[in-house]
Amino acid sequence: MPTTAPTRRGTGRRAALALAGAALATLTACGAAPEAATPPTTEAGPAVELTRSDVDAWLDETIPAALEDGRIAGASVAVVHDGEVLTARGFGQADVDAGTPVDPDRTLFRTGSVSKLVTATAVMQLVEAGEVDLDTDVQEYTGLDLGLEHPVTLRHLLTHTAGFEERVAGLIGTDTTPDLRASLVTDPPEQVYEPGTTPAYSNYGNALAGYVVEAVTGTPFEEYVARNVLEPAGMTSSSFAQPLPAHLSGDVAQGYPTSDDDALPFEVVGQPPAGALSATATDMARFMLLHLGQAQDTEVLSEPTRELMMEPALDADALGILAEGPRMGLGWFDESRHGHRVVGHGGDTTAFHSHLQLWPDDGTGLYLSFNSTGTDGAAYLLRDALLEDFADRYYPGPAPESTVPADMRAEHAEALAGSYESTRGFHSTFLTAVGPLEPTRAEVADGDTVRFTPGPGQLDAAEYIEIEPWVYQQVGGDRVLTVRTDDAGRVELIGHDSAMSMVPVTAARSAALPALAGGAVVLLLTALAWPVGAVIRRVRARRSAVGTDVPGPREAAGASSPVRLPRRLTRVAAVVTVVALAGWVAVVLGVMGLQPVPALAIRAVQVLTVVGVLGLLPAAWRVVAEARARTGWFRIGVASVVLVAFAATSVAVNQLQLLSFDITY
Repeated sequence: MPTTAPTRRGTGRRAALALAGAALATLTACGAAPEAATPPTTEAGPAVELTRSDVDAWLDETIPAALEDGRIAGASVAVVHDGEVLTARGFGQADVDAGTPVDPDRTLFRTGSVSKLVTATAVMQLVEAGEVDLDTDVQEYTGLDLGLEHPVTLRHLLTHTAGFEERVAGLIGTDTTPDLRASLVTDPPEQVYEPGTTPAYSNYGNALAGYVVEAVTGTPFEEYVARNVLEPAGMTSSSFAQPLPAHLSGDVAQGYPTSDDDALPFEVVGQPPAGALSATATDMARFMLLHLGQAQDTEVLSEPTRELMMEPALDADALGILAEGPRMGLGWFDESRHGHRVVGHGGDTTAFHSHLQLWPDDGTGLYLSFNSTGTDGAAYLLRDALLEDFADRYYPGPAPESTVPADMRAEHAEALAGSYESTRGFHSTFLTAVGPLEPTRAEVADGDTVRFTPGPGQLDAAEYIEIEPWVYQQVGGDRVLTVRTDDAGRVELIGHDSAMSMVPVTAARSAALPALAGGAVVLLLTALAWPVGAVIRRVRARRSAVGTDVPGPREAAGASSPVRLPRRLTRVAAVVTVVALAGWVAVVLGVMGLQPVPALAIRAVQVLTVVGVLGLLPAAWRVVAEARARTGWFRIGVASVVLVAFAATSVAVNQLQLLSFDITY
């Protein structure tokens, strides 16, 4: 599942629709400027011994106060180490109104995209059994004709490099039982990148991998996973079923925006393999032990297959310079820290926010989940803080030193400066406007470091220093960026977080939203001038009738002049354009709020937009008519400004594909 805001190994974003100044609270969140960053240090503090008593003390010191401060209802946590469940804890409340505490053995939390690890496990069972191959076109297994320009394989799907654009329709709902096959064949996303070359996180791609399991085994995905992964792993209190089976439905935690708000309805994930798992903390501990090879009397996957899943699945032949940074395994993100190998996956629904990390070489695993977003995204910040604190406390290590000369760092920093948008976005539909809506901005800091606002996959700004040519390390952190450039040294792609990347926002796309906003303001004033002018004329007419005001010669002539019709047509077009733009605000807010928007409503807004774009014609006519009638420089100037506003709006509408025939989302 996508996140509703950026996370460390994320899955989403909160944005503001600049064309109307409205917030899109469901996709991205702005980052605040950080304090001055300090250079990476090569010294690390001593590690604390990882024991049950110390972990429990650390959790008690951090989580309860953070839940209270952030207005987060509850948390579920598990830590495993050296073949045992070191601790499994519940904090806060599973149901605020009922006062039900979180029980790590009984309370189910929605894990969001952490579910993808279970889906990948099921896929790899079939790979291990020889029933599917990682590098065969998946259409051979599914029988689905998705109209793809390039074939995609399970390797592409599990590494998020199949090249799909984003889709949000049906992602999360409340009142339907999802049909996996129908969700894949109904308005599938465009393939906008060549498979294997461009990390672009995709829920659709993972769901397609899950459908391979269903198609090959002839068993519904949820049933196959329950029988072949969850039950053998001892995860008897976990399920992909929606709604949950009767014996579990009473134990699922309520989800909340904040602990002060009413509970949200049970979230139905439209493509279950991508994020439908509900699980307890102790069950997730068993899943971690399974992948660490420490499960008792259970081998869902062989050791070679488990290791294969955690290894980078694509090489430099496919990824180029991006292979120097974090790379996806087969389902696992590379989240290495402090010189230790770490793999993991984050996940978010509207209300639940989770993360699972394994330290394979150290025999350790950590799972976190919260059932509220909290005030100002507190759950995202707390999750990141706990992951970082755990690493700093138990597995500290030196930060790498830069091997790049200062003059090269400065030159490359200048080349990186600019605006970027995620490859995980919309490219072929009207939602392409979301990309440049709130870009990540990069600027040179301190001469040779780069400040990203917000940091890639983060809420706050972050600074990066080049440690190897075109490889960047977060200052004071563990994140790594890699930069792909063309032959002229221009930035083409920035890779981050294994399955995420960014591309420069083109000049045309950067200008589109400001042009649309500026045009909208002028046309709104033009529309408002119509009724205001009518009131003024009525007042003057009344004064004239009693001899207190006599219209001037220009006003009297204007009543029947040749400019009257083009003025009226221009005003009508201005009103229609303003209404159309307001309609687009409503459409985009609905879509990004994961609410279904009728196709008829979108088409109606498009028709209004066409009328608005055609307003360019009477606006041009008006300028000519005003000039010929010699109505004065003021009126000619106003008419010219309105003409420019229509032109800017028309260009922006075209650039943002608001009139695209494809209205899927």
